Amino acid sequence: MNFKFAQSDMNFSYFGGGAGVLVSGIIWCIAGITAMLYSNQSSMLVLFFGGMFIHPLALLLSKVLKRSGKHQQNNPLGKLALESTIILFVGLFLAFFVAKLKVEWFFPIMLMTIGVRYLIFNTLYGIKTYWILGAALMFSGMLCILLNTNFVIGAFIGGITEVIFSLVIFKQSSASTLKSTEYKA
Repeated sequence: MNFKFAQSDMNFSYFGGGAGVLVSGIIWCIAGITAMLYSNQSSMLVLFFGGMFIHPLALLLSKVLKRSGKHQQNNPLGKLALESTIILFVGLFLAFFVAKLKVEWFFPIMLMTIGVRYLIFNTLYGIKTYWILGAALMFSGMLCILLNTNFVIGAFIGGITEVIFSLVIFKQSSASTLKSTEYKA
């Protein structure tokens, strides 16, 4: 499969990843609300367990939006999407460990971790906006640490940033008129 076709297949099948970014942004906001209403620990668990539902909910949303939610079996980029998930596990480990020492750094570490992962998404979907999204999240996480922000601030920065960028990604992916069934090897 040609690299550009592989990207187009991923882009079309998953709406450019926009569905996942939107679901993730909503979960970040729910984690922020949970911190305000309950506790920091509950909020961290919401992000952790909610994160497990991002992919299945994004697939469902993709299908509702008339995308397949499934790339072609011979698409080599499908493996990269799965392999990049390891970045999240490392980030979660670091964030939970550091939170024992300084709870305010949990969300900033997660912002930076997810920002790093989004840098890879340009390769997956062929949408350069992911470089801007990744950089914005990493920079926001660093600023939260440097400015010693309140625990909940990072959650809302992550949520609002992702929701806004998801709308841009949806628009960019909508411009893609190629259907994944056109890319058979």
